[in-house]
This record gives sequence, C-alpha cells and structure tokens, in this order.
Amino acid sequence: MNMKKLIAALVASTLALALQVHAQQDDQQQQEKKKERKKARAEERQGQNASDDQAQRPPAGPGERPAQKRAHAGQRAQNQEAAKTNPAAQPEPTAESQPKAEPQPKAEAEGTAQPAPPPKKGHRQGNKGQPPPAPQAAATAAPAKAAPPVQAAGTAAPAKPAPAAQAAAATAPTAQKNPQRKAAAEAKKPDIATIKSRNANFHAQPKPETVVSVTFVENRTIVGAQNWQGQRYNAFRSYHSIRHDRAWYASHYPRVVLIGGGYYYFNAGYWYPAWGYAPTQQYYAYDGPIYAGRQAEPPDKVIADVQSSLQEMGYYTGEVDGLLGPLTREALNGYQADYDLTVTGAIDEPTLEALGMA
Repeated sequence: MNMKKLIAALVASTLALALQVHAQQDDQQQQEKKKERKKARAEERQGQNASDDQAQRPPAGPGERPAQKRAHAGQRAQNQEAAKTNPAAQPEPTAESQPKAEPQPKAEAEGTAQPAPPPKKGHRQGNKGQPPPAPQAAATAAPAKAAPPVQAAGTAAPAKPAPAAQAAAATAPTAQKNPQRKAAAEAKKPDIATIKSRNANFHAQPKPETVVSVTFVENRTIVGAQNWQGQRYNAFRSYHSIRHDRAWYASHYPRVVLIGGGYYYFNAGYWYPAWGYAPTQQYYAYDGPIYAGRQAEPPDKVIADVQSSLQEMGYYTGEVDGLLGPLTREALNGYQADYDLTVTGAIDEPTLEALGMA
C-alpha cells in the first residue's frame, strides 16, 4: 500500500516537474518569439527607411548597385539563419518586408531628358577634370523644326529686282560700236533748228506707269563716272545725291524750276534733282547732272531735243516725253559709242556738242 502511494507520488512529482519544464520552455519560446518579432520589425523599419531614402535620392550609379545587392544578400542570410534556429519565430512576409522594385526612369516614357547619375565616390580622383556626362536624349522627343537657311558671314544679301530705271542706273553704261548703224544715222542727219522750233513750248509730264522714278539714296554717286576722263565730266565724277528743304535751296541756288513732277536746281551749266525741295513732288527718271547748253534751257526741253534728234537718226525708238528714262539712256549709249565719245548714257557737254545743240 505504501509502495503504491510512493509510486503515485513519484509519478505526480515527475508530471509536475515535466509540466513545469514544459511551461518554462513555453515561456522561453514566447520570449524568443517576442525578440524575433521585435528584431524583424526593427529590420522592416530600417528597410522601409532605406527604401524611402533610396526613392528620394537620384538613381544610383553602376558602382553603387553591387553594394546594395550585397547588403540585401546579408540581410536575407540573417533571416534564413534565424528561421533555422527557431522556425516558429520566422515572421510572415508582408508587403512592407518585400524588396521594393527600383523606380524605372521616366525620361523615355515622358519624352524628357534623364538627369545624369551623380559621380561615384570611388572614382572622384580618376574623373577629376573631365566634363560631366551629357544628359540622355529623349527617345520620343519631338522632331526639331527646320531652321531657315542662314546667310554666310561676309556675303551680301540677294538684292530685290529693281525697276527698269533703277536697274539701269545701278550699272555702268556700256555699248558696242556699230559702223552700219552710224552710216545709217549719217544719212538721216536731222535739222536741229527745226527740232528746237518744234519743241520750243515743250513741257514734260510724269509717267510713273512707263518710266519708273528712282528713289533717293543719300550720297549716291554715278556708277563708272570715276573712269570718265576730262574736265567736262567733272560734274558727273563729283556728283552725289543730297536732300535739303526749300529754304536751303533758295539760299544757295537762285534758279529752281518744277519739271515733269520734280524740282531741279541750276548750277554751273547743269540741272540737278532738288531732292527734298517739295516732298510731294519728287519724280525723277534720272538721278544725276543734265547739261543745259549755252542757252541754259529747262531740262525737259533739252531732253526732248536730244530724243527728237536721236529718234530721227534711228537710235531712239520711244516717244518724245522729255524724261531721261532707260530707253533714252540706251539710245545715248549707242550714239556715244558710234561717235567715239565717252559712253555715259547721260546728256553731257561732249554729247550735246556732237549733236549740234551745245
């Protein structure tokens, strides 16, 4: 009987001891679980902070990514070791504990340039003095508009087509000598007295639709006049366009007349355009001196007499209008070339003298 009680007491003591040991083991396991959970939460917070810092920082350079991979690999190894020691303490995977995917650059998707990565710390000395890498061009960038052609430096801009009168005045007069034409002209020698009588009361009228007026250019000179030799061409070599008001001309030149839509002033045997005398009346078919002869006749009558003479000789094919337009200057070129005169395309003293009108 005593033996049974003893055995029962021994069994009870053993069970109590076993339960106590089991309870201690449970408490120890719970404490270890709590420690593992705290550690896992701390690692999760650390990983989250690192991910936030990485998201705020520019993309890491090629030299930094292996270090990050090694850090992640070490962290995974620690988690695996802890899981082997205590499988129950392994934390369940959560969305926060999962490694976050690195943000893809948006430059190509959005059509903007991607900023260049910062220089690597380990290569600062080797890259010193080198220019920073150029930003990556956008793959879907809008095509650039074609720029207008740029004019090369030092070259003149192409000139706009000038009217006939201005184009003729911009080039030096030229003509080829023609013996047959001269012979025909000699056979038709005009009567100068008859021509002068016919044009005694001639008055020119402006014809801008057929004879275009030249425009004023400050200090314009006569092209080619520097090559005309002799004192009788001094007026052409020294000519340059001037513009003044009515009071200035009145104080310098006593004779100013309105001819064919423009005012002319007389000086030393020549008529000149009085640019600016009357701003509303500046119609000039020719910008240069016109020799008036010894009689100092008005410029339109002198021009009409020359046109009539050249017309009868076969040089001039236009109408007698008293305007020194392109056709009249062309006829003068031909006459001057045939009669061995300086080709000026203008009414100068040698030409008027050869025609018998000086």
